Amino acid sequence: MNTTPSTATTDDTEEKETAGGTAAVPDVTKKAAPEEDAVPEGVAPGVTASDVTEMVVAATDAAAEDGIETELEPDPYAEAEAAAAAGAGTGAAAVVAAGLGIVSLTGAWTGRVAAERETLIGQIKTSGGGSAAQQISEIYGDAWHSTALVNGLFALLALIIGVFVLVRPAFGAPSARPQAGWVRSVARAGVALGVLGVLISVAMYFDLIVSLPSAAG
Repeated sequence: MNTTPSTATTDDTEEKETAGGTAAVPDVTKKAAPEEDAVPEGVAPGVTASDVTEMVVAATDAAAEDGIETELEPDPYAEAEAAAAAGAGTGAAAVVAAGLGIVSLTGAWTGRVAAERETLIGQIKTSGGGSAAQQISEIYGDAWHSTALVNGLFALLALIIGVFVLVRPAFGAPSARPQAGWVRSVARAGVALGVLGVLISVAMYFDLIVSLPSAAG
């Protein structure tokens, strides 16, 4: 009978169909293609996102370094203001020294007040009687010495301030600008007047220039 071959044929056909079905099933599992890095708009073609990131990081670091350098760099306007303030102070001190030197030579109202006070005290002391030499010493001599002492104090102040102005650049933080010439000139004038005033005052106080009048004369 043809039953057996037919069965075999059927089995073969099923196997072929199964094999053919297995072979015909396509492999639909595919690896997704790697997406390209997203590139911002406006960037030249061919530049990847990683390149853009590197450029941004480099620009940020450069900006940070520039900011640090800008903060550490001294402000020229602040230095100019500080130099101007220092110059104004030394200039004023030099003028004061010269003024005090002139006052020590010409006399001040404080010296006159001190002289008048000594004169009044001398008159009070000698009002009850006294020798001519005592009256000269108490009324005239003490007033003369008081005037010389006050003028000498003004001269000493002029000398000290003038020397301070001249030696000031050698101490403290060095300045970018040298001391102005007119400041040094005025300070030297104050020192000269101070020295001259001190010498004259000492000579007046010890009666080296003009001696006190004597009772016999």
